[in-house]
Amino acid sequence: MAGQGGRGLVPLLAFLGVMAYSLSMAVVTPALPQIQDGLHTTPAGAAWALTAMTLSAAVATPVAGRLGDLYGPRRVLLAVLGVATAGMVVAALAGTVPVMLAGRVLSGIGGGVFPLAYTIIRDVVPPARTASAVGLMSSMLGLGGAVSWCLAGPIIDYLGWRWLLWLPVAGLVPGVALAWWIVPRSAPKAAAKVDWWGAALFGAWLVAALTALTEGMDWGWTSPGVLGLLALSAAAAGAWLWTENRVAEPLIDLRLMRVRGVWTANAASLLSGYALMAGGLLFPLLVQLPDGTGFGFGGTATQAALLQLPASIGMTAAGMTAGLLDRRIGSRMVLFGGALMTGLGYAFVAFQHAAMWQLYVGGLARGIGLGFAYAAVANLVVAAVPAGETGVATGINTLIRTVGASLGTQITAVVIVVVPGEGGYATGFAVSAAVMAAVLPLALLVPRRRPPGRGTGPGAVPDPVTAVR
Repeated sequence: MAGQGGRGLVPLLAFLGVMAYSLSMAVVTPALPQIQDGLHTTPAGAAWALTAMTLSAAVATPVAGRLGDLYGPRRVLLAVLGVATAGMVVAALAGTVPVMLAGRVLSGIGGGVFPLAYTIIRDVVPPARTASAVGLMSSMLGLGGAVSWCLAGPIIDYLGWRWLLWLPVAGLVPGVALAWWIVPRSAPKAAAKVDWWGAALFGAWLVAALTALTEGMDWGWTSPGVLGLLALSAAAAGAWLWTENRVAEPLIDLRLMRVRGVWTANAASLLSGYALMAGGLLFPLLVQLPDGTGFGFGGTATQAALLQLPASIGMTAAGMTAGLLDRRIGSRMVLFGGALMTGLGYAFVAFQHAAMWQLYVGGLARGIGLGFAYAAVANLVVAAVPAGETGVATGINTLIRTVGASLGTQITAVVIVVVPGEGGYATGFAVSAAVMAAVLPLALLVPRRRPPGRGTGPGAVPDPVTAVR
């Protein structure tokens, strides 16, 4: 089926990724104060509008990827887009917090667009263009945040916060119609079965763990709620591992996760996710701190958004360029270079953050480096697994990136609270630099590119399940 993709397929998938997930996820962040007032809730209640979608997306992403592997990615993609769009409509119309959260949970299913897109790209796009297409798709994960911050001010000021939630809906309605027309059909896997017990247990331990991680600072890390969730997560994870090792067609083939090309890419995704969200917290806060602190810039939310814009553009451009570099030097070296650039950007602002131009320089290096790193890890996973496992493998990779992002937000918030004053921000930047330094040996551990024609793709091992190293 490769090479038979219609025109505009990859740009369409990238657009759907932004609208169905990255923009939809990000639009509530600048509107949280207005959501709090509009729904007459607390700051914690408003924050759950973000948390609910994060948890839903974390579970839905690998499950949607697996369903796409079994029943064909086009069919599952259209279903995911339909449910996600309906959820966004519910959230935009919500008059109470429970209705808002229900809509955001449905919206989180849109995270499944990414693994499904990777599967479609692998099936349809010619091999010479696959790395570039995967890189472009990966870079979309960071684009929605910049777009939402740039549009949030005028939309909230002149139209109201609900119009910000309608924004991704306006893009998805024509996007779904185009997907129906452009995305090619594929045959479902013969005698396909879904490991629903595995999916339920997977969702249970993951939601419990992420909720504990998200609420740890508010509830207290030793509070009964956090400890109870961690215990529930551990018990559900044990039951899930027991189930996955015994069913004939598991939701996630654990043997596949031990392939060197997969686990190294997943570990790099975890750390890259941390670096993305750590900067997403540190840069805007530093810009908006009052001048009286002696190190803040007293800037507006718009100025903070404009600081993010060059980094987001650089991230997108790097993702598009990563495919060309993959053919020349391989994705393992693209990952190494991206991690190095990101780490150097963070190291620079750890020591030099007294002027806005320094934040722009460090932020741009961070954005370009993460664009390369995100594209590389996605390409490494796609290349390392059989075609029939692309959806679930890339879904797990995206999930792990989400976990890393949660860690980046929480740990960085703790750092700037524990370390007072300017030192907290310098330490936060330095920790992020160290995190990206840890990606460098992982990149070198990635298997070298195999000669063309061997394995399942560029850099693939002949049989990832039997070639565990």
